[in-house]
Amino acid sequence: MKVKVISVLDDNYMYLVIEEQTRDAIAVDASVAKKLKEIVQKESVNLKAILTTHHHLDHCRGNVDLLQQFPELQVYGADDRIGGLTHRVMHNQEMKFGAINVKCLFTPCHTSGHICYFMREDDCPDAPALFSGDTLFIGGCGIFYEGTAEQMYRNLIDTIGSLPGDTKIFCGHENTVRNLKFALKVEPDNEKVKEKLAWAKARDDDDIPTVPSSLEEEFLYNPFMRVREEAVKKFTGKTDPVDVMRILRKEKDSFKKPKDRLPIPTILAFQFCLLNQSSSTENGAE
Repeated sequence: MKVKVISVLDDNYMYLVIEEQTRDAIAVDASVAKKLKEIVQKESVNLKAILTTHHHLDHCRGNVDLLQQFPELQVYGADDRIGGLTHRVMHNQEMKFGAINVKCLFTPCHTSGHICYFMREDDCPDAPALFSGDTLFIGGCGIFYEGTAEQMYRNLIDTIGSLPGDTKIFCGHENTVRNLKFALKVEPDNEKVKEKLAWAKARDDDDIPTVPSSLEEEFLYNPFMRVREEAVKKFTGKTDPVDVMRILRKEKDSFKKPKDRLPIPTILAFQFCLLNQSSSTENGAE
């Protein structure tokens, strides 16, 4: 199972999962149709399905255009707000695309209909993969736009946390450096945070993606996965893990560095402009 990492918009990722024997492929979070179609053609694969984690435009904007270009394409997701949705999925639903097995994991919080996709390939020694959208990031987690700390705790600790430790994490955005800067504020003596931050900065300087990480690594440096650790409890002043999660998210929302943090409305407005630009390009406008 080959995973093609595709950088789009400001800091988004979409992915192309390829079954190398048949050359069939599944896209995850197809935000920019033109870019994905170019990669599909370059890789000489047959695009069979799109798996969408949630309804935000920077994760599903390309669905409708791709359906027009690939009429037999199937679009999966758990939220009717997803453009081009053809198949609604449920928690723990299992699907099979050739030798690639997909398990749908319902992770509501960032949005009320967020789904993560856990994949493994038959008779393949490679580690499984989780496409976590905006639920779990490298060193962080998604903003609680439509949910609660209780939900995110269950998502990260119970649902995702129970997966095999070697599971590769492919998240929806490249924001590892700023996530780890916050993690260092939470745990200034955590050597794993320091090591990962130095590594991520070097990757960022060379414009190289930091995905994937692994689940077992996240438990070492991601404060949102470490809500039961004494150092993280001490930072928040709370002992109950859900309360720790709630305070962490509040602190992260207000954590700003002049060079790497813009107000959330500004970020959303910028992404909206980029999406409109990509739409214009696809229609031949300049």
